Amino acid sequence: MGHVLSMVRDGLVSLASRMGTERDKAASVFYAQPILTDEQLVAAYRSSWLPRKIVDIPALDSCRKWRNWQAEGDQIGLIEAEERRLNLRGKVLEAAKKARLFGGAALFIGSGDADPLRPLDVESIGKGGLKHLTVLTRRQLAAGELERDPTSEWYGCPKLYTLTGANGAQVAIHPSRLVIFNGAMVPEADAGGLLGQGGHGWGESVLTATFDAIKNADSTAANIASLIFEAKIDIIKVPQFSANIGNQAYEDAVLRRYSLANTIKGINGTLILDAEEDYDSKSASLSGLTDILMAFLQIVSGAADIPVTRLLGQSPAGLNATGNADMKNYHDRIQAIQELEFTPAMSRLDECLIRSATGARDPDIYASWAPLEQMSEKDKAEIFKTKAEAARTLFGSSSGQEIIPRQALSEALVNMLIEDGSLPGLEAAIQALDAETTETAPEVASTPEPSVSS
Repeated sequence: MGHVLSMVRDGLVSLASRMGTERDKAASVFYAQPILTDEQLVAAYRSSWLPRKIVDIPALDSCRKWRNWQAEGDQIGLIEAEERRLNLRGKVLEAAKKARLFGGAALFIGSGDADPLRPLDVESIGKGGLKHLTVLTRRQLAAGELERDPTSEWYGCPKLYTLTGANGAQVAIHPSRLVIFNGAMVPEADAGGLLGQGGHGWGESVLTATFDAIKNADSTAANIASLIFEAKIDIIKVPQFSANIGNQAYEDAVLRRYSLANTIKGINGTLILDAEEDYDSKSASLSGLTDILMAFLQIVSGAADIPVTRLLGQSPAGLNATGNADMKNYHDRIQAIQELEFTPAMSRLDECLIRSATGARDPDIYASWAPLEQMSEKDKAEIFKTKAEAARTLFGSSSGQEIIPRQALSEALVNMLIEDGSLPGLEAAIQALDAETTETAPEVASTPEPSVSS
């Protein structure tokens, strides 16, 4: 008998904790492949502010300061004018947003060629050769068979993309004519395709891995909002209420009775009740709800890799908390996206852009992404002062022994000031001065060779 009781007791413990059984809570933690349809993605983006911010913020910050072109003054003006004509900055921002939302988007480089299936010949692009840029998403572009030749430039990429038009017509496009932006990376399953919601040849939405965290935060906020309306509940105990509630006349009388009571209470704050009725009020405690909600929002911030300061648009709480370190890490991440994703994707487009703007390809023209965090004028002045003092120390006196030749040090200092923009217009001024010196330099008369007498 005691043996039976022991077995029952053990069974009750296992039922309560499930430890050590096939239904152990720890054993039930596993990962399933998430699937989000386009309809769910659109609904989340349109109906909730968190998904919209997670999609938009990194794309916006990647294009916010844009690029600085390094070229001659007139060339920079031409290139920037061409970018404005094509609305390049706006098109890249739109493509980046849609790529993050749907898992993939592309810019079609419209050069006026008749056959988009042929590879784009960059060298054939002349001045004004770029006609338009069109944003297309993976819902419009179907990726074809992947290139499996390791010697091909397009290895691991689709050999072609198929665009389906409004009238059902299909157009095959060579990948060289597209600037591809992918969302989150999807692990490759085999030679036949890719895993995940993104689909064959594309990535997947950045919302896929963050969706549970977003829903938890939204649900918590909604429950807190609902709790606020239930924070104070009036309770009135009516004698024989349960016994008479089935009577329709009694129900109508009760409704009229307490509707009138609420009206009177709303006017002058006085509640009139029968002597046999009992009134009570219950209030819910709302303390600590802010901390709970912020904890869920911090999880969303970590899942999206966006600092709370940027995601919520508020300063961090706490003594001496500035969020500068978080924002610096975030800016480093945006810079990595620009240099490791945007620059390679846009390299062919940039080659076309330079030719379309200037009519040729000057090898000295290149672009660099502008830093997201700009220094104040005071900081710039302090840095310039430090550089000037360092240069003065390196130059030393004219009579002293030179560690670095003065001419070489002078050229290096000028290059540094030009690169960091400390003295705007310095490069053009030096070139103009050199040209003026060359024009006004006197010609050195040649000394005639002495004649040799015989």
